Amino acid sequence: MFRDSVRSFFKNEIQPHSERWHEQGIVDREAFLKAGEQGLLMMWADEAYGGAGVSDFRYEQILIEENIMHGDFGFFCWLHSRLVGPYIGELGTEEQKSRWLPDCVSGKKILAVAITEPGAGSDVAGLKTKAEDKGDHFLLNGSKTYISNGILADLVIVVARTNPDHRHGMSLFVVERGMEGFERGRNLKKLGLKSQDTAELFFNNVKVPKENLLGELHRGFYHTMHFLAEERLLGAVGYLACAEAAFATTMEFITERKAFGQRIADFQNTRFKMASMRTEMDVAQAYVDQCVTEHLEGRLTADDAAKAKLFTSELEGRVTDECLQLHGGAGYMDEYPISRMYANARISRIYAGSSEIMREIIARSLGLDPRKKTQ
Repeated sequence: MFRDSVRSFFKNEIQPHSERWHEQGIVDREAFLKAGEQGLLMMWADEAYGGAGVSDFRYEQILIEENIMHGDFGFFCWLHSRLVGPYIGELGTEEQKSRWLPDCVSGKKILAVAITEPGAGSDVAGLKTKAEDKGDHFLLNGSKTYISNGILADLVIVVARTNPDHRHGMSLFVVERGMEGFERGRNLKKLGLKSQDTAELFFNNVKVPKENLLGELHRGFYHTMHFLAEERLLGAVGYLACAEAAFATTMEFITERKAFGQRIADFQNTRFKMASMRTEMDVAQAYVDQCVTEHLEGRLTADDAAKAKLFTSELEGRVTDECLQLHGGAGYMDEYPISRMYANARISRIYAGSSEIMREIIARSLGLDPRKKTQ
């Protein structure tokens, strides 16, 4: 019942605007308000803040799948709801939750998290943005880049260095729209995900009130690491759904298009390619579902989440590439969905931790850690 209602929402309220959002490079704020009206934002939030009190990850899984299949993947409602929102939900004080969560649940305020910097991507410990304690406030200086929801965001959780003598001495701060010294750069032009706003953010002597410190002082690095397993599971769900979408549109194409007097689907090469992709996606789905089960029980490890992220993002890349090939020249044309799916897929192996970083995490879990090699 939930999947049916969500599918109806995306088909009627999101998908009709997809082409316009693609052209303008950003979704309408109204999309978040409409999702909020339907109770689809931050479903885990307690009823006291306007939420449904439903923390079961499977509901978010359905939301992501239906958005990709029937909405617009550039509508990053999942990032707002399940990636950034829990920072406030789990680390926030009662005052902070009362101040911010109701508007986030309703869609009036949109969330983003700012970690990546021009000189530091996957290396979180190498961040240079700093916040100095000035008694009654922190003075924030630095810049961030490639920030999803960066233009739309009203509340940005910023990771900044607060202890220069410790590599992991960072803290989390909630920077609000309108704070003096907080500026946004351009909406960055990207290879894919055209409708999703990605921005540069600048912090020039921003006075952040003490009450906007999120979590413990100097513990920001560890707070961020705490949420990475779920972030990568969210990614895995999305990457696999993108592969499913590519497969579905290709199935439709090959059964309708003809060449040499027969359907594209009737060639043995086509049938074998589709069979192989179907097998890989089914196997990946079984592993992702197992990870979801482990996550529901509080047992999902960082290395298992890394495996899910690595395999599904690489699978999405292979599937969209094969599916574009089966479209022939049409696949290179923007009017065919597979063309955009192919462009969208390329980022999956980079953000939320690159494939190389995922392999490093997995290798270390096997005991293959160069930092601990014996002499």
